[in-house]
Amino acid sequence: MAARCSKVIDLLAAVCGYLLGSIPFGLVLTRLAGLGDIREVGSGNIGATNVLRTGNKPLAAATLLLDSGKGAAAALIFTHFVADSGSHAGLIAGGMAIVGHNFPVWLKFKGGKGVATTLGVLLAVSWPVGLAACATWVLAAIVFRYSSLAALLGLSLAPLYGWLLADIRVALLAAFLALLAIWRHSDNIRRLLNGEESKIGNKKA
Repeated sequence: MAARCSKVIDLLAAVCGYLLGSIPFGLVLTRLAGLGDIREVGSGNIGATNVLRTGNKPLAAATLLLDSGKGAAAALIFTHFVADSGSHAGLIAGGMAIVGHNFPVWLKFKGGKGVATTLGVLLAVSWPVGLAACATWVLAAIVFRYSSLAALLGLSLAPLYGWLLADIRVALLAAFLALLAIWRHSDNIRRLLNGEESKIGNKKA
C-alpha cells in the first residue's frame, strides 16, 4: 500500500510540476504590457533574456523571477507539503517543471530553454548547489557577456556542485538538467563557435 501511494504521489508530482512549469510567463507578461508576442521578438524565445530585448527591464526581471519561482514552487510543494522527507517527489516535480517550460502543451510544445526555471529548482532542492550555479552564471556573464555561455557553464558545473554539496540524487537531477540545457542551446553553441552569438544587451537575436 505504501509503495502504491508513493507511486501515486510521484505521478502527481510529475503532472503538477509539468503543468506549473508550462505557464509561459514571458509571453503572458509581454502581452499584458502591450508589447505583442515575444515569440516575434529577437530570438523568439519566451524567457527573460529575450524579454529584455524588448527594452523593458522590469518586465524581464519579473519574467526571470516568475520562471525561476515556478520551478522552485513545484519542488518545494512536493518536498515539504505533499511527500515525506525521503521521497523523490520534490525532485520529480522540479524536473518536470523544467520539461514543462521547455515543452509547454499550451504553445504546441515550443517553449523556452529553462535556465531560470532550472536555477530555481536547484535552489529549492539544495540551496548551496543552486547558489553555486547562480554564482557561476553571474561570473561568466560578467566576464564573457554571453547569456548562453553563462547558462551552459553554470548548469554544466551543477552536477559537480550537487556531488560535492548535496547528494547523489541532486547530482543526477543536475546532470539530467545540464544535458537538457546543452541540447536546448545547440543553436547557441553553434553561434558561439562561429563568433555569431549575441552578447548581453544586444537586442538582436
